[in-house]
Amino acid sequence: MKKLINSPDDVLAEALKGVDAADENVRVDHTHRVIFRAEPTRPGKVAVISGGGSGHEPLHSGFVGVGMLDAACAGQVFTSPTPDQILAATVGTDAGAGVLHVVKNYTGDVMNFEMAAELAAEQGIRVETVVVADDVAVEDSLYTAGRRGVGLTVLLEKIVGAAAEEGRDLDAVVEVANKVTGHGRSMGMALTSCTVPANGKPSFDLPEGEMEIGIGIHGEPGRHREKIAPAAEIAERLVTPILAELTELDSAGADEGVIAMVNGMGATPLLELYLMYGEIARLLEGAGITVARNLVGNYITSLDMAGCSLTLVRADAELLRLWDAPVSTPGLRWGM
Repeated sequence: MKKLINSPDDVLAEALKGVDAADENVRVDHTHRVIFRAEPTRPGKVAVISGGGSGHEPLHSGFVGVGMLDAACAGQVFTSPTPDQILAATVGTDAGAGVLHVVKNYTGDVMNFEMAAELAAEQGIRVETVVVADDVAVEDSLYTAGRRGVGLTVLLEKIVGAAAEEGRDLDAVVEVANKVTGHGRSMGMALTSCTVPANGKPSFDLPEGEMEIGIGIHGEPGRHREKIAPAAEIAERLVTPILAELTELDSAGADEGVIAMVNGMGATPLLELYLMYGEIARLLEGAGITVARNLVGNYITSLDMAGCSLTLVRADAELLRLWDAPVSTPGLRWGM
């Protein structure tokens, strides 16, 4: 294992010290391992928090800031944050208008966020939850009952964060969140495995010359393995199953094209990600689908895994307006 670490046991704690030192716009609670905005939540604003296992950066800590999250809970690598962490984030961001929990659909995440919401309710804080389950690859997998929550989480945090920033109440923010989850789907693939520092070896074996289609962000098995193919064929493997589902969704109002994200798994160069985006854009154009907005880069990773994922969200005018709204975080920044 070759990694820029001191000790596998201290990776998260030391990384959070680096986050604290690098960005004056966030504040790190090192006891609870929660990243907050430096400024407290504006009175009357709905707070939006999320979290999950570390190793997916910039998700979630890199999306704390104006226009996105109010706080993010950092679990150990590929391990759900604890209810105490989530409660600290919830209490620490509530400004009287309630808190939205954005939760990826993994059993530990769902359970721990649910427990934290119950504890917050005992303190008089209203909490609503949106569960992201956008992976079309498989129905059930390691760590999940139902579909996994993957790339759509990034787009949802941006859109919902904008809705909260402009002063919508909690019910209205939840309505936007449900619209995004209802109109977004994702699919990923891997060229290599990833190595969790505490394990010191690849999480799974992927022989030279093979790729896994439908991989999860923790290395969970996908749909199948096959020989590595040209990028054009890989793009088709990702686009086809997503479009098969998007075309079946209720399209009421969603007539403004799609928001498309080509995401790197951590070790794939931008050169290759842009090449993949070109192939995907060609396929979407051929299917008569307009790409209204796009995002290309590393946004929800799997440590040092090589590969990529595609997320598509059917957009209406409201979603595009919220997407375009100003955002200022380490991971996304525009309009400010």
